Amino acid sequence: MNIKIIAVGKIKEQYLKDAIKEYEKRLMSFCSFSVVEVVAEQINDESLCEKYKEIEADRILQNIKQNSYIITLEIKGKSFSSESFAQKIKDISNEGINDVVFIIGGANGLHKKVSDIANLKISFSQMTFTHQMIRLLLIEQIYRAFKINANEPYHR
Repeated sequence: MNIKIIAVGKIKEQYLKDAIKEYEKRLMSFCSFSVVEVVAEQINDESLCEKYKEIEADRILQNIKQNSYIITLEIKGKSFSSESFAQKIKDISNEGINDVVFIIGGANGLHKKVSDIANLKISFSQMTFTHQMIRLLLIEQIYRAFKINANEPYHR
């Protein structure tokens, strides 16, 4: 399975970079994994927020292959336990889908044209997290899902 995360913005804090690198390394034994960072628009005028999201959306959409299973992270998405998320990953794989793309929006969220193409919208919480923090949480949960599906003890 090929898993890609497309994220708006860069990781700035070294401690987050280090943690993400560790999970990327761990994931290598389970899947092909990559992260694509698209440039975040500098917010100079709040009234142009929708336009900024659309520019970011175009950058995101350029990085999605045809027939990919698209999962967006959105506050109003579906909540999963770690076990049910692992089952969802297994179900996607069992359907013969080889490319899964997770999308993390920027400070303004995702534009409708990205949200509308999602096969699945997930939410980690009703709370708001920075895009940097959620990237680490997502990678850890993807790793945890593979460990659960392999019946390995990490998830306990």
